[in-house]
Amino acid sequence: MALKKALAIDVGGTKIYNTIVNEKGEIISEVEKHHTPATFNEIKAVFEEIISKYEHQVDVIAFATCGAVNNSNDGILGSTGNIAKEYPSMDFKSLSKKPVFVENDANAAAWAEHIIGSSKGMPYSIMLTLGTGVGGGIILDNKLYKGKNGAAGEMHFKLRNDKHRKCTCGSYDCFEAYASGTGLKKTAEEISGDPDITTYDVVGSKDRPLMKKILEKWQNDILEGVIGLANIFDPDVIVLSGSMAEFADIEYLEKQANKEIVTTPFKVVKASAGNYSGMIGAALLALGVK
Repeated sequence: MALKKALAIDVGGTKIYNTIVNEKGEIISEVEKHHTPATFNEIKAVFEEIISKYEHQVDVIAFATCGAVNNSNDGILGSTGNIAKEYPSMDFKSLSKKPVFVENDANAAAWAEHIIGSSKGMPYSIMLTLGTGVGGGIILDNKLYKGKNGAAGEMHFKLRNDKHRKCTCGSYDCFEAYASGTGLKKTAEEISGDPDITTYDVVGSKDRPLMKKILEKWQNDILEGVIGLANIFDPDVIVLSGSMAEFADIEYLEKQANKEIVTTPFKVVKASAGNYSGMIGAALLALGVK
């Protein structure tokens, strides 16, 4: 019997990707890349162009998108910050005659790890996506945890309470403001006193004492969040993904966190589902793969 397929579309603030994914989580067509347009109508036109080209080849359309997605998986809650302000009003279901499924990109990526990646076979997992910001996806008892309306998994809990560092959410001192790539730059500025220092300077010269000190501080900020999440959720594993994850010392994080938690031992691993895990996870969810 032929495997079911999804047209997967990954929507970010700067880029839109699309490909076809089968129910085994395999990418079976070329991955196409588009610049994310500035306006709502142009974004919708890109979606329509992609769907009209490929919908006849698939069973379902699966979106992995920036922004929190409702629990009926057909629309976005509130604003998304880095994309056209009208984007949350997108009527996804009207884009195709085929079924259309929408999920938050970090949640989708967490599901891909759960089904085919580093947290496969583990009923309780948390994925942290360390990039410009910090994304999160939570799997509890083999189910994606979305909260009452779909907005769960936002990594905006406090690491300190003295209003030291403003976060993208408008509040202060959230985990994201320290553990992200942006957070690493801020930490580097504070420790070095150089406003022009970049994350590339830090990771490119990480054996120099100053850069080592900066990375250790960043690492320990990640550790604080990992300990808190482990204490709340008692997971089997915390998966680190995203462009900044390669600079995180997972052995140190796992060893140190397990010394400090009050819950049971857990693993810290790096993601393995690949750069297109958001599209894979959205496709698997849309196809009902558990």
